[in-house]
Amino acid sequence: MGNTQENLKAAFSGESQANRRYLFSAEQAEKDGQKAIARLFRAVAEAETVHARNHLKTLGEIKSTKENLEAAISGEYYEFRKMYPEFIEQAKKEDNKRADVTFDYASKVEKVHHGLYEKALKALEAGQKLPDEPFFVCQVCGYTVAGKAPDKCPICQAPQDRFKKIE
Repeated sequence: MGNTQENLKAAFSGESQANRRYLFSAEQAEKDGQKAIARLFRAVAEAETVHARNHLKTLGEIKSTKENLEAAISGEYYEFRKMYPEFIEQAKKEDNKRADVTFDYASKVEKVHHGLYEKALKALEAGQKLPDEPFFVCQVCGYTVAGKAPDKCPICQAPQDRFKKIE
């Protein structure tokens, strides 16, 4: 067992992963016609979110918007410059085409996220607000765009109807 700070980080990671897993499980339960089970998965996912938020707050990692943007920029940069290229290389060595594709999509999209966060930070530092417009997220690769979904995703070529509107 690590020290308390390490334990809080591990707990945050575990709770965050449980949240996502349970939300995906809820989607599957819905597809299987199990509405009550889907609702259970979503309820527990929300509880896991509460736990994750509490752990992150205790770690002191929920900061000002400026600091949160700077951390996001750094994290996205690491992902598309170092983490995903290494993952892609390993997937290619192992001839794991599905992993190669999913890592490639993620790497390309993380670069887009990096740019979106940089734009937001520049606006914040200039005392400006970003336009109050929706974002659209491709449900195949995660490509994220403000304003209007493209006719075709520039990363994975998915059609416009595969984009989810985020208000």
